Amino acid sequence: MTSRAQVVDRFLAQAGYSNQARTSLAGDASMRRYERLVDSTGHSVVLMDAPPDKNPNLEPYIHITKLLAAQRVSVPDIIAQDLQNGLLLIEDLGDNLFSNVLNHSPNQERALYEAATDWLIKMHTSTNIWDFPKLEPLTPSALSQLTSLTFNTYRYYICENIDDHARAEFEIAFLKPLSKYLSGQMVFVHRDFHVQNLLWLPKRDGIARIGVIDFQDAKLGHPAYDLVSLLQDARRDVSQEIQDAMLDRYIKRTGVNGATFRTAYALLGVQRNMRILGVFARLSKTYGKPEYVDLIPRVWKYFTQGLTDEACATFAPMLLDSLPAPTQENLQKLSG
Repeated sequence: MTSRAQVVDRFLAQAGYSNQARTSLAGDASMRRYERLVDSTGHSVVLMDAPPDKNPNLEPYIHITKLLAAQRVSVPDIIAQDLQNGLLLIEDLGDNLFSNVLNHSPNQERALYEAATDWLIKMHTSTNIWDFPKLEPLTPSALSQLTSLTFNTYRYYICENIDDHARAEFEIAFLKPLSKYLSGQMVFVHRDFHVQNLLWLPKRDGIARIGVIDFQDAKLGHPAYDLVSLLQDARRDVSQEIQDAMLDRYIKRTGVNGATFRTAYALLGVQRNMRILGVFARLSKTYGKPEYVDLIPRVWKYFTQGLTDEACATFAPMLLDSLPAPTQENLQKLSG
């Protein structure tokens, strides 16, 4: 039986990249693995290893790569592929992740968040849904239903039951404000638009100054969705000052209705952070990645902040009564 290492080595040899120095790169929350390959001249590429038995098909990644490249977005070029075995060789955009830049130069925080917000503004005002065929829409109904993961994993692993009644009642109640405030033109939605998926490429121009990775789950959705991803980041604290400034920047430069957009932002914050609670609980309990539990208190903070919006008044008390807070005891249940 051929081992995974043999499959990878054969792919690299066929692509002309065998016998190069290989080092592991930090991965994401998926089951994918990444390596950097460097030749004798110092030129590097990245291997994406996504075993088909543990990962979705790579065709969506390739499809979205082409769509974004057509809009002159800086995404890694695809050098070689073996979809049957879940392997890609892609361009190496470097180590200048926003998260790394911020760690070394925290004084650049506002400038980087402004650049990322301007990236969204450019994408939302210069493209339309016809530029992104075959991407599914994140409708209010779909968004409401996606919150069920919070009950099925986060609540389940803490309380040892799901509370089907509260789950169904919330989905129905949540659908009403989502339908009211999330109407209008949909845009490209990355879905994980945060500092560990953005690279700073200052030598490039315009929208290309930001490199974008980990976009294979992209959909069509409301313009506030990726702003929530950016400003309510599970992996780092984003000050209220930065959140307010970027919201103001987006609203002013796009001309959207400020009150309506802020309400949509709050609702999507509730939806997204609820789902992240469920995802992180599943990553810990099902996939043996307890490090994600450490991020849950920050996610809970964003989640409860969103619930203070007036549009959430009808269901916020019920939801907080059903979903347990991330106390130390409850976090231990998710880690163990």
